[in-house]
Amino acid sequence: MKTGLIWAAILAVLGTAVGFSVQPAMRYFAERNRPRWKTQSMVIGEIIQSVNSTGKVEPVRRVSVGASVSGPVSELYVDFNEKVIEGQLMAKIDQRLYKANDFISEAELDQIKFMRMTRDAELQVAKTNVEQGQAQLDNSEANLNFTEIRSPCDGIVIDRKIDIGQTLAAQFQTPEMFVVAPSMDKKMHIYASVDEADIGLIRRAQTQSQVVRFTVDAYPDELFDQGTIVQVRLSSKEEQNVITYPVIVETPNTDLKLLPGMTASLSFQIEKRSGVKKIPNAALRFYPPRERVHPDDQKILDGNAEQKESVADSAKMMSADEKADASKSQTSRHVWVSDGEFLRAKAIQVGVSDNRYTELLSGDVSEEDLLVVGEEPKKK
Repeated sequence: MKTGLIWAAILAVLGTAVGFSVQPAMRYFAERNRPRWKTQSMVIGEIIQSVNSTGKVEPVRRVSVGASVSGPVSELYVDFNEKVIEGQLMAKIDQRLYKANDFISEAELDQIKFMRMTRDAELQVAKTNVEQGQAQLDNSEANLNFTEIRSPCDGIVIDRKIDIGQTLAAQFQTPEMFVVAPSMDKKMHIYASVDEADIGLIRRAQTQSQVVRFTVDAYPDELFDQGTIVQVRLSSKEEQNVITYPVIVETPNTDLKLLPGMTASLSFQIEKRSGVKKIPNAALRFYPPRERVHPDDQKILDGNAEQKESVADSAKMMSADEKADASKSQTSRHVWVSDGEFLRAKAIQVGVSDNRYTELLSGDVSEEDLLVVGEEPKKK
């Protein structure tokens, strides 16, 4: 009897000891397996909505300088990158042939004048011949002047296409000799291609005189921030079923850092808002596991899934009104916060967005709330 009581007491002690040791172990494993959420807070600051694109830097205008007469190039007075002014002599075509024409024309003119004095009866015919001779002389003098190639404007020579001794043939079309860029040291244009989905935003930015910022590979650490939209062209282009429109951006170039042909990476500012509540975009992208969501909020996950499936299946079948309404409804979103063992949803209305944050228009979210953006990896 006594032995039985002793064993019973021993078992009771062991059971109590095991109970006390199991409970901490269970709590340890429960804590170890509990998810750790990555969180970010709402902040107040500035949001700049932008549309990004690439473009090519070009002069505002290119002026081709050619020749109206044929012949070998005898002199060159300008070279690449030289500044020229309007009327400046740039090149000369061999004038010997045209000067010889002048001499013959003057001799013919003198002969015609002499014949006029001796043949009064043929006065009218002589007058006509004089006029013809004068016209021939004027034509020869004009051709002689055409042998001197002069700049039609102030600018910079960005291309020279002839060399001394090269023969020009101007019978069929005007040969191009130089390309002059006027005002390249004042401003340049950037020719960008913008997707059709963003053209409405670009037009709005142009109306509001929003700034365009860009970089070029030659100066990767420098931000050019004085671009303005001067034109949205109507001539669309289609490549691989993608429609784009040319957008022309004007920018100062007083230091001549921007050269023709450079590739620019542009950011069109659509809207800028200061002092607004901002939600991290990662919080809007987060989609929680169903088992981690409070039972009262699981219907939100079902609704989101059904909405996504419905939009994917019926997008092509929607009317214009339905598409517009669907687009407006995308401003209604949810973010998630940790509430003990589960996550709870908070409904919000969002506005403009940049690459990191989205404007919070309304919703029960404060700066103290930790918004879930992901799950921390479990420690091994």
